[in-house]
Amino acid sequence: MEKTEQKTTVQDGDSIHKKRDAIWPLVLFYIHLNILGVYGIYVLFTSATWPTILFTSVLTLFGILGVTVGVHRLWAHRTFTASKPLNLFLMLCQTTAGQGSIYSVVQAHRLHHAKFQQDEDPYYSKHSFMYAQVRGGLLRYSPQQEELLKEVDMSDLESDPIVMFQKRFYVLLYIFVNILLSVNTPFQYFGDSLTASMFVGFWLRSLIVINVGNLVNSSHFIWSLHKGFKAADSNSIFLITKSYWPQFHYLLPRDYQSGEFGDYATGIGSAMIRVFAALDWAKDLKTYGSVAVRQGLTKAVETGRPIVECIEEEVNLEENALPANHFLNREKFM
Repeated sequence: MEKTEQKTTVQDGDSIHKKRDAIWPLVLFYIHLNILGVYGIYVLFTSATWPTILFTSVLTLFGILGVTVGVHRLWAHRTFTASKPLNLFLMLCQTTAGQGSIYSVVQAHRLHHAKFQQDEDPYYSKHSFMYAQVRGGLLRYSPQQEELLKEVDMSDLESDPIVMFQKRFYVLLYIFVNILLSVNTPFQYFGDSLTASMFVGFWLRSLIVINVGNLVNSSHFIWSLHKGFKAADSNSIFLITKSYWPQFHYLLPRDYQSGEFGDYATGIGSAMIRVFAALDWAKDLKTYGSVAVRQGLTKAVETGRPIVECIEEEVNLEENALPANHFLNREKFM
């Protein structure tokens, strides 16, 4: 009887340690975001002016760029190094996304990679798309996850003055860059109505950017081939192309060509990084050539060493042999 009570006490304590509570202000914001963002679609087609539409489209693209190229490929996985002007530009782009500071988002994403498809993953990679896309971002971290977050190595970001500046003044930057810029510009300079400026410039744009940004942690449910997936039994095969690229990213994340949405080397993010590199704003582009991957797999089989370790060795050897501008001729060198 005593053993049973002790076991129950331990289970209850473990459950509390892993319990996550809702962040109710964020839940209410998310509800309003979806309702007012959808209404923004109606305003977009009925009363918004073309300058407002074009300006909002540019801000939307900047926000997505800040999440994919900035937070994900630059700061979370260090797939390339950026000059200070590019760092500043991507920081401002990420601020327009409204996902939180670069520091907090990167910290959570690195834990997501470390605990991928485990119970400790804050983005529920073991559960379902909606859990990862919506639920994970609306709940506080459990005490267990808080402890794990403290163990995540963030020394590279802590030594980055631009990232730490944004972390310190995020609320002010959010108000000026994400709210006032998107609402005041159409209203004051384009002569558009306050309704169009608010519902299109802020709410609709935020709805798009936040949901696209959340796909960074949930898209593997859409575009990756999971165990047991049967294409012939699913109508999704007519809408999307599933592949192993998402799994490749979780195995080898330091590749600037790994797209967030199931693609590899062909997306806008990869193209923009190559443009930045051509302008000498981005350097040290990291990628995994197919030859290096094959040789790494061969070495792993022959030596019994870890696959990732062997591939990384071959990639380092390959990088030393590549010309500095290899990204400009990726058909030859990738």
